[in-house]
Order: sequence, then structure tokens, then C-alpha cells
Amino acid sequence: MTSSALGRDFRLLWSAVVASRFGDTLRTPALALLAATLTRDPRVIAGVTVVAQVPPLLFGLLGGVYADRWDRRRTMARIDGLRAAVVAALAVAVAVDQAGIALLLVAAFLLATLGTLFDSASFALLPALVPAAALPRANGRLQAGSAVAGGFLGAPAAGILFATAPALPFALDAVTFAVAALLVLALTPPAAVHKAPATVPASVWGDIVEGVRWLRAHRTMWRVTLLAAASNLAISGIMAVLVLYALDVLRVPQAGYGLFAAVVIVGGVAGALGAGRLAARLGTVPALGAVLAAQTVALTGFALARHPVPGGIALAVFAAGTVVWNSLWASYGQRQVPAGLLGRVGAAQRMVGLLAAPVGAALAGLVAATYGTVPVMGAAAGVFTLITIVAWWTLPRRKALASPSDADGIHCGVIAPNLNEATQLRRR
Repeated sequence: MTSSALGRDFRLLWSAVVASRFGDTLRTPALALLAATLTRDPRVIAGVTVVAQVPPLLFGLLGGVYADRWDRRRTMARIDGLRAAVVAALAVAVAVDQAGIALLLVAAFLLATLGTLFDSASFALLPALVPAAALPRANGRLQAGSAVAGGFLGAPAAGILFATAPALPFALDAVTFAVAALLVLALTPPAAVHKAPATVPASVWGDIVEGVRWLRAHRTMWRVTLLAAASNLAISGIMAVLVLYALDVLRVPQAGYGLFAAVVIVGGVAGALGAGRLAARLGTVPALGAVLAAQTVALTGFALARHPVPGGIALAVFAAGTVVWNSLWASYGQRQVPAGLLGRVGAAQRMVGLLAAPVGAALAGLVAATYGTVPVMGAAAGVFTLITIVAWWTLPRRKALASPSDADGIHCGVIAPNLNEATQLRRR
């Protein structure tokens, strides 16, 4: 999945991301399965998702500020070290049968808080490691590598490992965080990969305002950020009750839940490898509109499914759209935003994009508790239908307007001189 043309530092970053993703796809299904063994109340299970979505709202903009101020390489390594310690502690608690819902909520909150700063730093670091023209390819390789390592290796093993010993997925996740930290430390020191800021910012608040103003002034990026916030209402609702929908409606066996997730990853890999070609043919922003339309159709099929096979196929198509969106939009933002603002603008994108996520998860839990999980999926398909219509009405549809040299990328005089140098805008 890697390429020598992208350089040594990208290979190291790719390896770190893939190792971490492998652990994530062990931990995430295991958390859902652990919660489902402790309670069958969808409101409580959805609460784990809600708690994990609060830190980006509380600390997202602050994380962007420090991603622009601190050494991004060392920041990422230290965060991975801390995350390894948190997951290791959770593994011990599970092993001695002391893990309750409260502990799951605390662990989810801590991991999400650390991940907020990590996401800002990693989004801002990539443009310093590869040429601008290679960003779509690099982002696609990161997405594809993560999907293969996590989906084909981690996800199928998650259910089996959890059934063997519930602590195993968490212990292995701690190891992957530690390995990722060492790989990030092996990157070229920051002085050699990106230029340090010429001046020390006057205040944290001033830095935050500068990043938000830049995002607000970029018409295309701002519109898609708002569309992302709306789509997260549906996506978060789906993820909050997905384990219950898979087990109860699609009749996926508990031990096969990881395998079900692995089938979905096939679509993600296809999307990652095809994202660059799609952008070259249609242009980045028009391609995003096409992705929304395809996801709407796929999500409708998923809501109607009552068997693991059609449900898995529909969710795979939806996942392909997610990966294409993430790859293309990350590349677009990394090429549009000035180097010194990447951390703050990326953080602002994520925060606005995630505003609706806790609401969607909470609503999904309440609806599922009263009416079941099927109406949640139907409502999500309806939300995506509305988003697609708005996107096709408001976003540029000409390839020239959606290129990396988009004319409204640097206007309104909001970019200050001497500035120092975005995963997922929409979803993870």
C-alpha cells in the first residue's frame, strides 16, 4: 500500500497509522460487545458513543491551537503513549472482571480527548511530509492501509478474541498504540520537514478566532462543513445502535460481528483506491456530491435489509462513500489552508462537523428504546436524502471551481502574514 515515491517519512507515518488502526478495530467492536454484555438498554449503549463525541466539542479548537504551536511529531508520539496506558488499564480491569459501564464511559472520554489533539496534529503534519500534488494519493493510501489492516485483520479477530477472553482486544490495542508512538518518533525532526512559526501567537483565543475566521471566509469549505455536520446527525445515530441492529435485526452472530465489519471494509478499500481517480475525473467538490447520492441509495438499502448479506453489501457501499469523502476532502483542505493554519482550521472543521453527532447518538438511543433500531436506520436514510438535495443545489458542480486552486480559497483578507503551518472532517 505504501510507495517509495512518497518518501521515508510517509512510510513511517503510514505504518504508525496502520498499526493504530489495527488496534482500533480490535477495541471498537470489543467495547460495543462488552457494553452489550453488561446491558441491553440501547440508551446506555448509545451513551458510550455520546461520551466519546463530547471531547472534540470541548477541546477541539484548543487542540488545533496547540497542533500549530507544538512539535507535531512529538505531540503525536506522546499522545499515543498516553492512549496505550489508558487502554492497558482498561484491559486489566476487564481481565479481573472489574469493568462496568462507568469505566467504559471514562475510558471512552479519555481516549476521545487525547484523540482530539492527535487528529489536529496528524492532519497538519501530512502536508509537510509529501508534495502537495501527492496529497490525494497519500490520503488514499492511508485510508486503504487502515482499512486493510483494521478490516481484514483486526475486525474479523475482534469477535473471536473477545469470545476467547474479553481483555485480549484491549491488551493488543495498547500494544499497537505503543508501536505507533515509536514509529512517529522515527520521523524526520520537525525542523527538517516544516518551517517553524516566525512569531509566537499573542493568545490562545486570538489563534482560535483566526482559524475560525479563515474557515468561515472560504465559501466551499464552509458549506461542506455545514453539510458534514448534518450528515453526522445520521451517521452518529447509525453507529450508536449498529451493534444492536446487526445482532437483533440482521441476525449476525456475536462471534461473527467482527467478520460482518470486515465485509464492510471491502467497500472502504475500494473507495480509498478509487478516490484519486474520481477527483481527477469530476473534480473534488462535484465528486463529493456524487458520493452523497451513492450513500443515500446504499443507506436506504441498509435500512430495508433483514439479512447479514444484503445488509453487509449496503453498508460496504456506504463505507466506500465515507472513505472517498474523507480522502478527497482532507486533500482539498490540506492544499487550500495555509501551512500555519492547518491545525486550527482542521480543528474548526471537525468541531462544526461534529456538533450534531452527540445529538444524533442520543436521539438514536431514545428512538431505539421506544420503537426499535429499524426506524433509526430509516430516519438516517431520510436525513441523507435531504443532505444530498442541498449539496447538489448549493455546491459548485464545475470541475474548475472544485480544483485545489479554487478561487474562493483565499479571499476576504483573513490570511495574516508569517503564519505557521484535517482527518476527518465529517466522520472517522
